[in-house]
Amino acid sequence: MIPFKDDNPTSTFPFVTIGIIAINILVYIWEIMSPAGEKYIVYSYGAIPSNLISFDTMQPVHPVLTIFSAMFLHGGILHIAGNMLYLWIFGNNIEDMLGHFKFFMFYLTSGIVAAYSHAIMASSSSVPMIGASGAVAGVLGAYLLLFPRAKVHTLIFLGFFIEVVKIPALIVIGFWAIIQVVNGLLTQGSAAQGGVAWFAHVGGFLVGLLTIKLWLPGRRFRKWS
Repeated sequence: MIPFKDDNPTSTFPFVTIGIIAINILVYIWEIMSPAGEKYIVYSYGAIPSNLISFDTMQPVHPVLTIFSAMFLHGGILHIAGNMLYLWIFGNNIEDMLGHFKFFMFYLTSGIVAAYSHAIMASSSSVPMIGASGAVAGVLGAYLLLFPRAKVHTLIFLGFFIEVVKIPALIVIGFWAIIQVVNGLLTQGSAAQGGVAWFAHVGGFLVGLLTIKLWLPGRRFRKWS
């Protein structure tokens, strides 16, 4: 099941969403083309859980700053493609509701909470966490609360056949959230060894879901019908 667009119109141009996507793409190109090599960049600018907890690091930047640099690094083309696809589909509506500056701050806040959610669950890990997933998860949580009935165009694979189906955001994002929680619980003991930072996704999603109304300006909240 792969979503690719929604039927939820906006009234403003989402230049912050597009800007974030553009920066992620440019950083990824720099990452894979850098003479220093991807591994050096990831270990230099990725968010290492043990460093975020102890602040003891030999990284070239302070551990707190790696939370922000890590949001724009990715581990492969599928990694960045998936994150940017979800941000493209759902980010414009949240930016439309919050306004450009508030949306950017909301995005960063979701990423910060996501990073520490993973760090707390894998406090002894020296494996860098990279990717926009945690911040994007915050956007998904916000979208789920504000627009649960919005229709999302989704590719459904039925053997050799592909069907395009309009599915409520509640189901698309809810299904995604359940997968994050289940995988996080199943892999909790191996979090320190690396892999997908499931609890970063969960943390980002929850902060978006639970705080989005606090970010809304005035009476701009509208229920999707």
